[in-house]
Amino acid sequence: MPRRAVVTAARRDAAGPRLHETRVELDVPFHHVDALGIVWHGHYPKYFAAAGMALLRKLALDGGDLIGERYRLVVIETACRHGFPLRYADRVAVTAWISDYERRLVIRYDVRNLTQERRAAHGHTTLATLDADGRLRLETPPEIVARIRA
Repeated sequence: MPRRAVVTAARRDAAGPRLHETRVELDVPFHHVDALGIVWHGHYPKYFAAAGMALLRKLALDGGDLIGERYRLVVIETACRHGFPLRYADRVAVTAWISDYERRLVIRYDVRNLTQERRAAHGHTTLATLDADGRLRLETPPEIVARIRA
């Protein structure tokens, strides 16, 4: 019974807000394909990162005076659920959005195989904030929250 409650909570979170939704498109390169002719599962975080960095860049949270000098965002969790394979030269769209930002930054992803018109994967990364001295912040700093809410 408790396990079911956890699954329900995870699904509810995934259906939450889609703040600053950002989409990138790419073609699967040959060197991402394994001997079975499909993208090796370890490459999906790279696809997440492409969309996630575009999202953070759009919010000026990828470097500069705020991130880099005063704060650092570090990945503390990554999850990926695979649904349909990607193959060499498939056209892929990766959409990223912020679903939570109060205590930690949660970026969710949807990976679509545009060639086959199917969802290939979905997942999330959770980022914690460190201050300039490397100390963990228990809440997202107000300066970062302001950029997300803007």
